[in-house]
Amino acid sequence: MNIIVCIKQVPNTEEIKIDPVTNTLVREGVESILNPFDAFAVEEAVRLKEQHGGTVTAVCMGPPQAEATLRESVSLGVDKIILLSDRKFAGADTWATSLTLAAAVKRLGDFDLILTGQQAIDGDTAQVGPGIAAHLDIPQACFIRKIETIDCYKMTVQRLMEDGYDRIEVKLPALISVVKEINTPRLPSLRGKKNAKTVELTVWNSEDLKLEESMIGLNGSPTQVVKIFTPKHEKKTDRFEGDPDAAVELIVTRLDELTKN
Repeated sequence: MNIIVCIKQVPNTEEIKIDPVTNTLVREGVESILNPFDAFAVEEAVRLKEQHGGTVTAVCMGPPQAEATLRESVSLGVDKIILLSDRKFAGADTWATSLTLAAAVKRLGDFDLILTGQQAIDGDTAQVGPGIAAHLDIPQACFIRKIETIDCYKMTVQRLMEDGYDRIEVKLPALISVVKEINTPRLPSLRGKKNAKTVELTVWNSEDLKLEESMIGLNGSPTQVVKIFTPKHEKKTDRFEGDPDAAVELIVTRLDELTKN
């Protein structure tokens, strides 16, 4: 099987900072990690390769420092790594990001399956995976907790729902986003760590992907962050004094007014 797994390097959740001018994440000087949800996608991709043969290619869009995250995926069993890096990609929303990743998938050529994590911890939108599938015009299934069967033509999966799960059949090639219930990610192996140091890194920019500047980054983002602020938490207290019975009636009346408002 030819499997592609899309991963993201994200800031450590305890150190997220926002640029007050651009309203985008500050990544310089901030510790970065592999998006935790993507670790489950990497693990599932490697397991499928071990069961059915083939190769796993990891694709990541980000600054040059994202190379470290790609090499980490190699230590977990990924075979090939591709970094999409260009200053023109900066500030992309989920639409522009998914468009760029889809362009990379098209350049890679034939594939059987694309895996992503359910969402990124720095955005929590869960939109990029479905966006890639939409741009590629392929079937998609989100929040997958188990792959039951898979062959060259289709796969049967369990989609996590609030009250249980749905069993659905998906025609290949397709994209699935996986949840943490799907597996337990492995630790890097010694051989994997050695491979991570020597595997060739392929870097593509906007020209390589034949993407116009108006389609990518901030310029290609139909949604933009206009303002970021910490909401004010105001606490108002009503005090009822006097006869207990009268106070109860006042409280009931006040609660009734609040529910109507």
